[in-house]
Amino acid sequence: MKRLYLIPTFGLLLGIATFSQAPNPRSRMAELEQQTLSEKFRGITTSGTPAPGLFPVRSSGVSTTPVRNAAEAFLGSLTEEQRKPTVYAVDDQEWQKWSNVHFYKRQGIGFIDMNERQRELAFALLHAGLSAKGLAKTRDIMRLNYSLAEIANDFKELGEWLYYITIMGEPSATKPWGWQLDGHHVIINYFVLGDQVVMTPTFMGSEPVRAESGKYKDTVVMQEEQNKGLALMGALEEPQRKKAAIETSKTGNNNLSEAFKDNIVLDYAGIRASEFSARQKKLLLDLVQEYVGNMDDGHARVRMEEVRKHLDATYFAWIGPSDPNAVFYYRVHSPVILIEFDHQRPVFMPGPRVPFRQHIHTVVRTPNGNDYGKDLLRQHYARQHKGG
Repeated sequence: MKRLYLIPTFGLLLGIATFSQAPNPRSRMAELEQQTLSEKFRGITTSGTPAPGLFPVRSSGVSTTPVRNAAEAFLGSLTEEQRKPTVYAVDDQEWQKWSNVHFYKRQGIGFIDMNERQRELAFALLHAGLSAKGLAKTRDIMRLNYSLAEIANDFKELGEWLYYITIMGEPSATKPWGWQLDGHHVIINYFVLGDQVVMTPTFMGSEPVRAESGKYKDTVVMQEEQNKGLALMGALEEPQRKKAAIETSKTGNNNLSEAFKDNIVLDYAGIRASEFSARQKKLLLDLVQEYVGNMDDGHARVRMEEVRKHLDATYFAWIGPSDPNAVFYYRVHSPVILIEFDHQRPVFMPGPRVPFRQHIHTVVRTPNGNDYGKDLLRQHYARQHKGG
């Protein structure tokens, strides 16, 4: 199996550190956004063409009424002026306009501009769509963004409330709709069609991952994602570890599927799970569950069934060492899920400009055209056109 990736547009490897240090980073970001949005959406694939038939429109058996009711209540609390930048059509490219970069111009209504009641309803929307663990992680990432503001002494572009919500379409029991949370180190795209949910792309991370001082001292995130990845790598036999390790040294930022990378062509790499023992497969599933489990419990079970169906076609890849204190990157990649974990270079925190454990990025994607629920939306429109 070839260990490569292809990227169809320039500059897509630029991460937050590169943007922050480049001349005119805001104009460069705008240029990248424009070029990416000018491309027809295909989704992340291994060949440039999405594999068909992976995401049928069907009943999941898990109600989406709670998230619909929460969205309606939140929308009902907004003034007409607040609704204008917050509500978009379900097929609007606004879905793709997200970025982890702290200076990115975001749409929607920010928590910073909400009154107390609106914040309560916004968190109720997150609570309805996420698991208890997922909601707690989201809140802690927001708090740690305040800790970063303390470290950087920058409360203009960093802080606890600089997170924005947009609603796509009209909350409905039968028609497609969704919502997006967009901010530094946490982005959640949540698409709904009937009782089906697609919660990707999802970006979660933090700098720092542990607050050593300040208002939110001892708040910590992303440790299970780190430790479970390390445990899986450690459980591999030596020949398996050699196959999983696509690079042995970790010198930079390695994530490939962050913002404006909706159409990358990414080959499978590393070791295939069909070569795993039963115990190793269990560790792999436990690792995937750590990410999928950010969704509400019912839809997480549905998603994990999808993952299990393609387990033997799932690949695990690793960059860097794997000792207990290692700094590393890993990737889980199958026809239906792509997960990346990356120890990143510092951007705001002091220290050498090399990857370290106090800055983590993770991304979850649905390959083969169903990020943002786009394949479900395509099928829905096709049925409408046929009168079905």
